Amino acid sequence: MSRAPAALVDGRPARAVAADDRGLAYGDGLFETIRFVSGVAPLWAGHMARLARGARRLGLSMPDPGVWAAEAARVAGGRDCLVKLLLTRGGGRGYAAAAATGPRRIVLCLPLPALDVAACRHGLRLRWCRLRLARQPALAGLKHLNRLEQVLARSEWRDPRIHEGLCMDTDGHVVCATAANLFIVRDGVLATPALDQCGVAGVARAFLLAQARRRWPVEVTVLRPADLQAADEVFVCNAVRGVMPVRALAGWRWRPGPVTAALGYTLAARGIGLPPTLPRRDR
Repeated sequence: MSRAPAALVDGRPARAVAADDRGLAYGDGLFETIRFVSGVAPLWAGHMARLARGARRLGLSMPDPGVWAAEAARVAGGRDCLVKLLLTRGGGRGYAAAAATGPRRIVLCLPLPALDVAACRHGLRLRWCRLRLARQPALAGLKHLNRLEQVLARSEWRDPRIHEGLCMDTDGHVVCATAANLFIVRDGVLATPALDQCGVAGVARAFLLAQARRRWPVEVTVLRPADLQAADEVFVCNAVRGVMPVRALAGWRWRPGPVTAALGYTLAARGIGLPPTLPRRDR
C-alpha cells in the first residue's frame, strides 16, 4: 500500500510553491482547515460551501469540489488528521488580478493539535486582546490568507493558563476569539456576534446555528462586553476543537450550561471535540 503524500500542489506531490505565488506575496487567496475522522470530514459540505462563497467574492476560479475531495482523501489516507486546503490566485506580480496565472490549489495533511481535556470539558480561561479588528465589509466573514491580525492578537500572551483571547473591533463590539467563534446564552436565548464588518464566519458556527434554531431562540447581533458579563453561558467553537465552554474572563465566571452541553454533543458525536461536562447539582 503506497504511503499518502504529505502535500499536493495542483495535484502533484510537492512541499513548495513558486516564489511568485500571490498567496505568499499578497495573501491573495483563501484556506480551509478541515478535521478528518478516520479519513472522513464530518463538516466537508460546510467547508466547500464557504470556500466557494469566498472564491466568488474574491473573483477566484473555484476548482471542482470533486477534485478537492479526491486530493483531500489522498493526503488524509484514512487517518484522524487535519487537511488544509489553500486556494490562491496563482503567480504574477502586481495588484491587478488580471496578471495572475492561477488558480493554484494546495492540499496538505497536518497532525491533530493536542487537546486540553480538562479545559475542553470544564471551561477555558480567556483574556481580552489589546488588538482591535479592522472593520472591512468587503472581507468580513472570509477565511482569507491574510491573518496578521490573529497572529498579533495571539502573540499578546504566553501564559499557558490562558487558553484563548477575545477580540473586539474598532467600535468596541465583541467579534470572536483569535481562532474560534463566540456564543453566549442569556435567559434561554443563544446569541453570536454578527460578522458583517469583520471576523471569520466559521463552519462550526454555521453548523451550530442550524442545529440551535430547531430548539432555542437564536440571535445574530451586536454584542458588547456587558452582554458577556450578564450571560448565563459562554462558549467558543471551531471546526477542529468543537465546542469549548468558557469559565473565566476578566474576573467574570461561568459554568458550562445545558445549551453549551447539548451543542457540544452534536459536534462531539461527529468526532469533533469533546462534550462539555455539566457541573453537579448540589443535593
